Amino acid sequence: MRTVSDGAGCAPAAVAAGRRGPHRAFPYATLARPAGLVVGLDPEHARHAEAQVKRDLELIRRILFAVEDAPTGFAPPLEIEGYTPSQIGYHAYLLIDGGFAKGPELTHMQSEGPEARITSLTWEGHDFAEAARDPERWQQVMKIVKDKGGSVTLDVVKQLLIKLMTAAVGL
Repeated sequence: MRTVSDGAGCAPAAVAAGRRGPHRAFPYATLARPAGLVVGLDPEHARHAEAQVKRDLELIRRILFAVEDAPTGFAPPLEIEGYTPSQIGYHAYLLIDGGFAKGPELTHMQSEGPEARITSLTWEGHDFAEAARDPERWQQVMKIVKDKGGSVTLDVVKQLLIKLMTAAVGL
């Protein structure tokens, strides 16, 4: 990973504060480049960062189910097979920001992106989980999304799920 440095292993803030020596600076994708600064992400980290900022509807669904399945109503620590803690933290952040869950933001200077920890679901989060629960209905909506271009908002996904759910019960 490339970091912002004065060439002696220090980030600009450390140099300004009179501190020298190596430390972990956080990566930047873009930055005005004063002379002597190395800026950017190496290709491996750039691919990871790009993948992380795209919403993963399956991960959102799995997070909602994991929280909803907690016996106390409070979310357990989330570990979801096939996903990194950074991906889970970012999607938890999105769910909180979108009003589907409650919890604190945990983003810090060494975070790879915005992070949060879900403590509980909101009414909206429970509604989405219920609408997305049936695997056949979920796959049907994902097929519709893919056939129509592959990208829609979470609200559109929820509307499609509810439309199929109401049709299934004859309303």
